[in-house]
Amino acid sequence: MSRLVVVSNRVATPTETKGSAGGLAVGVFGALKDSGGVWFGWSGDVVSETVANQGPKLERDGAVTFATVGLPKKDYDQYYRGFSNAMLWPVFHYRNDLAVYDRDEYAGYRRVNAWLAHKLIKLLEPDDIIWVHDYHLIPFAEALRSAGIKNRIGFFLHIPFPSPQILLNIPPHEELVKSLCCYDVVGFQTERDRIAFHDYIVRHAHGTATPDGHIEAFGRTLKTSVYRIGVFPDEIAEQAERGEARQDVMDLKQSLEGRKLIMSVDRLDYSKGLVERFRAFEHFLEKSPEWRGNVTLVQIAPPTRADVETYQQIRQNLEYEAGRINGRYSGLDYTPIRYLNQRYDRWKLMSLFRESQVGLVTPLRDGMNLVAKEYIAAQNPDDPGVLVLSQFAGAADEMTGAMMVNPHDIVGTSEAIARALAMPLAERKQRYETNMIALRKHNLGVWRDDFLADLRGDAKA
Repeated sequence: MSRLVVVSNRVATPTETKGSAGGLAVGVFGALKDSGGVWFGWSGDVVSETVANQGPKLERDGAVTFATVGLPKKDYDQYYRGFSNAMLWPVFHYRNDLAVYDRDEYAGYRRVNAWLAHKLIKLLEPDDIIWVHDYHLIPFAEALRSAGIKNRIGFFLHIPFPSPQILLNIPPHEELVKSLCCYDVVGFQTERDRIAFHDYIVRHAHGTATPDGHIEAFGRTLKTSVYRIGVFPDEIAEQAERGEARQDVMDLKQSLEGRKLIMSVDRLDYSKGLVERFRAFEHFLEKSPEWRGNVTLVQIAPPTRADVETYQQIRQNLEYEAGRINGRYSGLDYTPIRYLNQRYDRWKLMSLFRESQVGLVTPLRDGMNLVAKEYIAAQNPDDPGVLVLSQFAGAADEMTGAMMVNPHDIVGTSEAIARALAMPLAERKQRYETNMIALRKHNLGVWRDDFLADLRGDAKA
């Protein structure tokens, strides 16, 4: 079997792949262990030009080589803080109002992609299969092709792909789509995302798109498909059950004093609908006085991109909302919202999910949202909690047993919370079982294996 080379913006360390890593790291590392290969990308460190210009740092773990490079401050500012997260992230999440375009940052984005590609070329073997991940690296294959690399290259987009009319807000939209067409396989989280890409190809790139997912545009032919990233539900269930007896979880249960628990876990990001969620919970307490003092919302929101001004504002807004609502409804022995702006170990989160009666997952827009899937997998089958899920999360296509809400509808979300808390056991079990069927059908291994089969299968054709 040919060797696999994975390219992502950040590379999980060997320690992370065995412990607290998320879905991408777990799935990718599993594929790398099976075939042997390289995981290449940014180390997360901002370094001097001298250090950056050295070869990648190599670290081996069995058949897997972790190859990382640091970024100079200018490259970090333009490639990562700039075009990737000030332009692509907001537009791809339908927040054109927050997008900031700067030509120098876009030039830096392409320059860093070309520089990273050059670093990888020295590690490549002729029959390597290359799998590139996410919006930071859209031009990566184009840079490799320009250097004469003929290997099979696939790309998976973890975030939504916007409709053409939204994408047109990015000035170099055509260059970006042309770059995507340099891949052999391009994967999306949902059929909605793939259709948006096809629409652009037909309407704006004068290309063709067939119902079976083949694209012809910019002198290239490629395959597109939907690959729903998932979780390993049985592993999560085991992890959640094992953690129930740990002290941290026992302390939380004791502090609740018999109150119902609503759990939410998100990165601190404007796409997650956190302010809207807090206001929906406030409306629920206002309209359901019998629940005051009897239910607690735990919102865990680890900081992200803390050096970006937009994210600093999000944190301030959320802290204000939590303080305002707590000031209105707290008692001497009761705080309705416990807002925790910090990271927790994965096992602890899974165990907290298992202890809760409601999982509140209400992003304004999300490519998939693995928290929704992790919440279901962590539940006790004999007494499962209820997932309240945004219709704008990619997971909504599969988690049909969830209670669907429009996160912009504060009253509707409030009513869903009330119904979830009062739901009888028989209905909770039925919804849980429906969701578990979907989780097992599209687990993390299926996502990984289907994508790589398409990439390798086309190579044999």
